[in-house]
Amino acid sequence: MNIQQRTVNIVTGKSISRRAVLRGLGATLALPLLDAMTPAFAQVKAPVHRFQTFYVPNGMAMEYWTPSTVGRDYELTPILKPLAQFREQMLVLSGLKANWNIAHAGAGGSFLTGVTSGGKNEVDILADVSVDQMLARQLGRQTQLSSLELSMDAPALAGACTVNLSCVYTHTLSWRGQREPLPMEHNPRAVFERLFGDSGSTGQAAREARFSEQTSILDAVLGKLNGLQNKLGAQDRHLIDGYTESIRSIEQRIQKAEEQSDLELPELMQPAGVPPVFEDHLALMQDLQVLALQTDLTRVITFMMSKEQSARPYPQIGVPDAHHPLSHHNNNPELIERMSRINAYHTQLFANYLRKLAATPDGEGSLLDNMTILYGSGISNSTNHSGDNLPVLLLGGGAGWLPGGQHLRFDKEPTMADLLLTLMDQYQLPLDRIGGSSGRLALDGATA
Repeated sequence: MNIQQRTVNIVTGKSISRRAVLRGLGATLALPLLDAMTPAFAQVKAPVHRFQTFYVPNGMAMEYWTPSTVGRDYELTPILKPLAQFREQMLVLSGLKANWNIAHAGAGGSFLTGVTSGGKNEVDILADVSVDQMLARQLGRQTQLSSLELSMDAPALAGACTVNLSCVYTHTLSWRGQREPLPMEHNPRAVFERLFGDSGSTGQAAREARFSEQTSILDAVLGKLNGLQNKLGAQDRHLIDGYTESIRSIEQRIQKAEEQSDLELPELMQPAGVPPVFEDHLALMQDLQVLALQTDLTRVITFMMSKEQSARPYPQIGVPDAHHPLSHHNNNPELIERMSRINAYHTQLFANYLRKLAATPDGEGSLLDNMTILYGSGISNSTNHSGDNLPVLLLGGGAGWLPGGQHLRFDKEPTMADLLLTLMDQYQLPLDRIGGSSGRLALDGATA
């Protein structure tokens, strides 16, 4: 850009897209952030603080997870070593207790709700609003989708899965209400369609065609609803008003999408379905999550590596045993070591996702810089379904708040609900109580 062009930008305040590209010689290169990409005299916006849960099932080989020392000089254990690249953005937490310590149902059912009990049988479903859905109500006002709930396993919200309780407790972490569990989507095609419709790709032309079609449909529906209003009684008009409000909500989402229509996205074709290879399936689900965050389609994601009681084997890393039976190792050192290899493989796969987030620009940093990610399990020593000393990490930049590079050990046995309560403060959503919480956590390891 010459001096004259630069002056025009400063005077007029016009800017070019940050995602402008140079195309040539068969290559596509992203331009670095230039002055001309920011309107003149623009104020620096506060970073968008996103939240994600990354859940792993069936407990942990705790001997291979827990650092022996606390503070900044702790040594990375075998399970944590794959995360070495992100040490300074990682907070290792020890000493937290589960709130509902009942086999696998309590592990999943209380991880994001902090409840101390649930239903009594396979048809009695009871928990509370999970923190991801609390955040979805607040952060979702600015996005097309309030949240995404994803898993690597097909959903099952009926039948008994553990101690004669509903499978809902092992197949989801997210609850919209006390009796409203949310299903977790495992099919990449369904996830893509929720994000981008059945447009076939993330290409701009395909997205614009979908916006146009949706707008035409909504205009037709709203026109017919308006024509009905004068022909209906008071009770029917009330019902139509509620339906119209839902249609208006969809219309607002489309308007938000149209505002982002010039955003250049990585080209991703609509998946055909669930890939047969676990790693391919996971990589695709990770790519979709990065896209959802990158495009600001949502700011809240809940992801389950597998459901509780998952029997998935891992022969690709030399562990052909089914995961859940292996987790009941009866404290046999050989079996614990084998279990630790699964746990370390999970952190390795998680690290791949973190690298994608770290490589995706967002504001003055990366997506990872502007996220708080809760990683862990609702069980520690799984051979006896222990809810003591849960394996939990906080990871990311937290949009500036997260004090990484430390191992904190809590001595007074605070609970996961206390951690959840503390996290809500970081999103300007202060609450008096979550589930069985009794106080907030301080970074020095004490409870307030």
